[in-house]
Amino acid sequence: MIQGLAYYRDAQPGASIPGLMSPDLGGYRVGDIEIAAAFDVSAAKVGRDVSEAIHAAPNNTHVFAKVAPLGVAVSRGPTLDGLGRHLAELVDESATPPCDVARVLRESRSDVLVCYLPVGSQRATEFYMQQALMARCGVVNCLPVFIASRPEWRAQFEARGLPIIGDDIKSQVGATIVHRVLANLFAERGVKLDRTYQLNVGGNADFRNMLERERLVSKKISKTQSVLSQCPEPLAEGDVHVGPSDYVPWLTDRKLAFIRLEGSGFGGTPLSAEVKLEVWDSPNSAGVVIDAVRCVKLAMDRGQGGALVGPSSCFMKSPPQQFTDAEARELVAQFVAGPGRSAVRKKA
Repeated sequence: MIQGLAYYRDAQPGASIPGLMSPDLGGYRVGDIEIAAAFDVSAAKVGRDVSEAIHAAPNNTHVFAKVAPLGVAVSRGPTLDGLGRHLAELVDESATPPCDVARVLRESRSDVLVCYLPVGSQRATEFYMQQALMARCGVVNCLPVFIASRPEWRAQFEARGLPIIGDDIKSQVGATIVHRVLANLFAERGVKLDRTYQLNVGGNADFRNMLERERLVSKKISKTQSVLSQCPEPLAEGDVHVGPSDYVPWLTDRKLAFIRLEGSGFGGTPLSAEVKLEVWDSPNSAGVVIDAVRCVKLAMDRGQGGALVGPSSCFMKSPPQQFTDAEARELVAQFVAGPGRSAVRKKA
């Protein structure tokens, strides 16, 4: 994401920019986003400028942009349950005492907090949500820790007039959105989906962290519900498997997804589809986060608090309310246009 802020900083409104979903969103360009604060627990990152910290091991994504020093040092956040046992084998914890996160957010005049902790960080995510509320920041929750989709958390953001988009980021063209579109295609064309799987392997820190299977509970729920939400009839538990499968170090930040759908077509005849998807995992979600951040800022400008249903349904796997992806995209267009205004659509 931070490389992307540099790479797309001069993207012009109305231009078709390869790889960028929205050069202009509600009047905000990519260049309007600035990094104000950052938090980590790694000794290799804490205290360093963000432009340097993004390249510290175990980060291993594709380098496509040179990021100039940002003048923002990484602060030491609390660890809590954010560091699983497999990730702890790669990450040395900083000896620096944890900072007052809410204070750093306030003093840096941060508008939006992006939560991108390791999968399974329930207590750590809830801690950062409370800090965002205290600092009066909007939130983009990229984790499969259910915040925006929970009424009790939504109520807290509504009470403070702060917007939140969540939960669990849906990549630009990732395994989940491809799987959802195919499941919806089966339904729209009258084919009954009988069984399906999605198997994912990768070599980044996210996949290493997910070797700790107990940290995967919410992730599997999130991905499975996201796919099944596109099916008119529920599938039996034994007929669906969606989730991370293994860690292959030499893949680095590449992710391979294997998707299979089996259904019954005309006259009950069998029909199946298989897809293999290969992506660079981190950049694949970064563009979505950039759009989500701008939607949260638009909501703050309008004084709108609580979960943003349209953007959440478009950008997240487990939003407060599920729609088809085509419907969700239309809801984002309506949200960006603003209350009482129609979304302007380009003719094909």
